[in-house]
Amino acid sequence: MSRENPPPIPLSYAVDTRTNRLGQVVDQDPHAGRVHLRPPQGGVEWDCPPEHTRPASEAEALRARVARLNALSRWGVL
Repeated sequence: MSRENPPPIPLSYAVDTRTNRLGQVVDQDPHAGRVHLRPPQGGVEWDCPPEHTRPASEAEALRARVARLNALSRWGVL
């Protein structure tokens, strides 16, 4: 099976193409075939098969960084 996109890099932003959810890459587990994603504004992480991720566009990554900073300014921590 070939992939169009390389595996996501930790701390980058990626999109789960199954749900179109944007998340920050927390970790990868190549043995289990999972990428661990976290919502930019904090919250519960979820797992995604690497073949169902794509790198976030520049606009998506900017939106994620703004959401993260807004959450940080409201709550003080993530």
